[in-house]
Amino acid sequence: MGDEIRERHFDAEAFRRFRRSLDAETELVGELFERGGFSRRGDMAGFELEAWIVDADGQPDPQNPRLLEAIGSPLVVPELAQYNVELNGSPTALRGKVFSRLEDELADTWELCRRGAAELGCRLAIIGILPTIRPEMLHSEHMSHVVRYRALNDRILALRDGAPLHIRITTGDGLDLSHDDVMLEAAATSFQIHLQCRPERAVRDFNAALALSAPMVALAANSPFLFGRSLWEETRIPLFEHAVSSGPRAPARVTFGTGYARESLFELFVENQRDHAVLLPFVQEGEAPHKFAHVRFQNGTVWRWNRPLLGFDYDGVPHLRIEHRVVPAGPTIHDCVANAAAYFGMLRGLVELDDPIENRIDFETARDNFYEAAKHGLGARLRWSDGEISARDLLGELLPLAASALGRLGIPEPEVSRYLGTVRARVESGQTGARWQRAWVEKHGDDWAALTRAYVDAQETGEPVHTWPV
Repeated sequence: MGDEIRERHFDAEAFRRFRRSLDAETELVGELFERGGFSRRGDMAGFELEAWIVDADGQPDPQNPRLLEAIGSPLVVPELAQYNVELNGSPTALRGKVFSRLEDELADTWELCRRGAAELGCRLAIIGILPTIRPEMLHSEHMSHVVRYRALNDRILALRDGAPLHIRITTGDGLDLSHDDVMLEAAATSFQIHLQCRPERAVRDFNAALALSAPMVALAANSPFLFGRSLWEETRIPLFEHAVSSGPRAPARVTFGTGYARESLFELFVENQRDHAVLLPFVQEGEAPHKFAHVRFQNGTVWRWNRPLLGFDYDGVPHLRIEHRVVPAGPTIHDCVANAAAYFGMLRGLVELDDPIENRIDFETARDNFYEAAKHGLGARLRWSDGEISARDLLGELLPLAASALGRLGIPEPEVSRYLGTVRARVESGQTGARWQRAWVEKHGDDWAALTRAYVDAQETGEPVHTWPV
């Protein structure tokens, strides 16, 4: 879905040709699964980090065209709104000082962006939902100059017969809002963690990612406020689910999913083909079917919180990745990488257990846990294999499992201790990004611009969020 398209409007013939290519390529993907044709390299880590651009007062600043031009880096690309950019990293093997490598590269890219922003008189913030964003700022005049975003907006509204998007949240202060385009999505920014899988472990990796979505969103929550309202600890979850809805009778395009994977991840690509209307029928002329261009494009318009991806190794061999989308951006570069370390370690630890997690926690429980954790963060009560447990206590059990698993991957003990130690200290203190924001408002009042400035000031120290003073 990151590829640009040439057309904004499509006729019936474009839909017919796209569907024909999608169906043919889906069959080829099925054959690839059947013959075991995926890369066996596996255990590769990657990420995408979305950031806000803010002015000196902490207000959203639609500067991404100028910022991207000033930076000129292929690792930094536009996002839906001109208020945002996305930072990318190089795939890295899960061994050795992997997390230091990830943090060093991301910190270098971040510093490049910060310097570019300073030259334009603005700053960058990595936070799930920016406290100063307002509904009137989220309209198409501030959409990035990318054809696919405008085409996506056209198609979502067409499928809704022009009906506005509607978000209703009853937790906390509550919110009931209608909005006339998909720009609501731009208010939710994330740190997306990628794992390239070994084919024989892909099903268990995916199912473990589903089960871990609850503890991950609890430990990383950083989005407690939206449009001046106090809502979920990770309000980004319901916001995104409502912001790209193609109507009440259509299957959700932002979703936790319909069940665990059973035989292979091919089941999810079949769901995409069978159950979801084609949003953008961009026929990619000249692309060989074995490049799966249309399957990958369709897959990019279904935003599961844990999404399987098809990609290619440097030598052209196709591979499978899982994109873990539940984690918000921030609060610091170090916190982001620590979150990735916790995720990779906990996932590998669960997958190595003799009894698969999907045998101990049914899918409905994993799904309910996810939304409970998004609402209540570390204070959530979750159902796990031995009964009900707090998210904080569950993480107290999972983090040692993660440490052992990372050690077996050949990651040095000081590396494991440094990054998992950050997460452990955050969990023990209870001070996630969401909790820090709430504590700041309790002490200083709901001055959203001042909160944003204080957050960015703390972020720029580079110190992890559990150490931030209020």
